[in-house]
Amino acid sequence: MQIPEELRYSSDHEWASRNGKIVRIGITDFAQDALGDVVYVEVPAVGTVVAAGSGVGEVESTKSVSEIYAPVGGTIVSVNANLSDSPEAVNADPYGEGWLCEIEVSDEETFDGLLDADGYRSLTEG
Repeated sequence: MQIPEELRYSSDHEWASRNGKIVRIGITDFAQDALGDVVYVEVPAVGTVVAAGSGVGEVESTKSVSEIYAPVGGTIVSVNANLSDSPEAVNADPYGEGWLCEIEVSDEETFDGLLDADGYRSLTEG
């Protein structure tokens, strides 16, 4: 299982990477593995304002449907439109081509409160 050191993580198995005020999110390798083959991804609309911890979409797999939660609050500024035609990218490259959306954060401290790689590793191994 991959847990990149440079990312932050939520206890709901989302990852986050920050570039200034923009935070890109996706689901972790652990989450995509637990879901199985992803067949559909619902992402939020650009311009949607989300609160940290609120639902922002869904990932449907051959096993189940899982809610995606925003690890930070702010405004959706970009979504990965490629997922509508290639939802399997979430399985193949969860930290790259399988990203879900980007949020312009309203409170940058929420990002700092996310788990680091060691914290997420402890969560998934515990």
